[in-house]
Amino acid sequence: MAKNRSARLRKKLRVDEFQEFGFDINWTFEDNVAEADIDNLVDQFINEVIEPRKLGFHGGGHKEWEGIIATQDIGKCTEEDIALVKAFWQSKPVRDLEISALYDIWWG
Repeated sequence: MAKNRSARLRKKLRVDEFQEFGFDINWTFEDNVAEADIDNLVDQFINEVIEPRKLGFHGGGHKEWEGIIATQDIGKCTEEDIALVKAFWQSKPVRDLEISALYDIWWG
């Protein structure tokens, strides 16, 4: 059944043009990685991948990290975003890298 909703309601419900897709990420730094190096790697991740693509990373950790990646504005992450995030971490001293498929972050 088609629903005629106002833009205000669509935005409130996070549907149609206001729908947001993101993905989960988890990784563990190798045991030999120093805390200062972890800080530098996470900063590098933010500066080289997250910020240039106008994404947001919401998460944290110490040796084991987990979080969600979404767009900074209302929008949808892409398969290309996933590929770039994966490529970044695959070349770093981490193990157990897990990246989910895209999903609706409000209704997922």
